[in-house]
Amino acid sequence: MTSAPAAAAAGSTTPKKLDISKLLIEGRAFLALALIIVVFSVLSPNFLTVDNLLIMASHVAIFALLSLGMLLVVLTGGIDLSVGSTLGFSAVIAGFLLRGVPIDVLGVTLYPNVLVSVLIAVALGGLIGLINGVLVARFKVAPFVATLGMLYVVRGVALLMTNGRTVNDLSGDEGLGNTGFEWLGFNRVLGIPIGVLIMVVVALVIALVLARTTFGRWLYATGGNARAAELSGVPVKKVTVWVYVVAGLCSAIAGVILASTLTSASPTAGNTYELTAIAGVVIGGAALSGGRGTVRGTLLGAFVIGFLSDGLVLVGVSAYWQTVFVGAVIVIAVMLNSLEYGRPRRRRKAATAQAAGADGEKTP
Repeated sequence: MTSAPAAAAAGSTTPKKLDISKLLIEGRAFLALALIIVVFSVLSPNFLTVDNLLIMASHVAIFALLSLGMLLVVLTGGIDLSVGSTLGFSAVIAGFLLRGVPIDVLGVTLYPNVLVSVLIAVALGGLIGLINGVLVARFKVAPFVATLGMLYVVRGVALLMTNGRTVNDLSGDEGLGNTGFEWLGFNRVLGIPIGVLIMVVVALVIALVLARTTFGRWLYATGGNARAAELSGVPVKKVTVWVYVVAGLCSAIAGVILASTLTSASPTAGNTYELTAIAGVVIGGAALSGGRGTVRGTLLGAFVIGFLSDGLVLVGVSAYWQTVFVGAVIVIAVMLNSLEYGRPRRRRKAATAQAAGADGEKTP
C-alpha cells in the first residue's frame, strides 16, 4: 500500500498540465488591452497613430497616478475614496496661488513662483492622506467611512475657496514671475509628454519599494494578515499611515498635471475619479481584501480604462454607453478576481479534508 508521503512525492514529479483558463485569468488586463487596441484600430484608422497614442497616454497618466496610490492602500486591505477630491483640491490650491494671494493687512498680493505653488499643492495632498491614515490606523475608523468623510470635507473646502467657480487663466504674467505652469501639461521630452514621464517615474519608484525594500514586505504582510504581521514585529500602524500619505501625494500630483493641461482649476475636477482608480487596481488583478497586487497590473488596468474611454469617444459612442461599457469591464474584472483568488482557497479546503480523511482511515 502506497504511503501518503510517497504519493505526494510521486505527484510532485508529474509534469503540470498547461492550464489555459488560469493563464487567461492571470493575463486578463494585458489581453483586454490588446483586444481594445485591435478593435478600435479596425473601427478608426486614427486610433493607432503616434499622436493619438501619446494623447491617450497623457489621459491615462492621470488615472494611473491615482491608481498607483490606490494600489498601496488596497494592498493593506483598505480603500481611499478621497483621491478624486484631493485631485480637485490640489488643482485649486495651485491655481489659487498662481493667481495671487492677497494680504489685506499689508495691502499687497503675493505671487509665488510655479515651483513653490506646485510643492505647496502636492504637500497639502500628502497632508490629506496623513489625516486619512491617522483616522484609520490610530483611531480605528473604517477606511470607507474615514475617506468618504474626507471626500466631502476636501471637496467642500475647494468649493468654498472658489465659490464654486473655475479658476481660469493660469498662464501667469512674466512681470509677476509666476509663468511656466503649463509646462507640466503641454511640454514634451524626446516627444513624450511630461505627465507620462512623471507617471513612469512614480511607477518605477513604487515598484522598487514593493519589490526591494523592507517597507514593501511589511506592506504585503499587513494586507495578508495584519494581526499576524503585528505579532511578527511589523509596524502596521506606521505602514498604514504612510500608504495613505503616498496616495494623497499621487492624487495631488495628478491634480497639478490636470490643471496644467487645462490651464484652469475646477473645484469639481476629479469627480468620481476615485471609482476609476479602484477600477484600474481591480482590473490589474489586485485583491480588494489586501495582500495581492502589482504595479505592472495596475498600470495595465489604467491603460485599459483610458484606452477604452478614449476609443469610444473616437468612434462616436455616446457618453451614456461609455459609462455602461466601463462599468461592464469593472464587473467582469471583479468576477475574474473572485475566480483567481477563490481557487487556491477551495483547493486548500479540499486538501485539508482529504488529509483529515486519510488520518481517519489510519486511526484504529
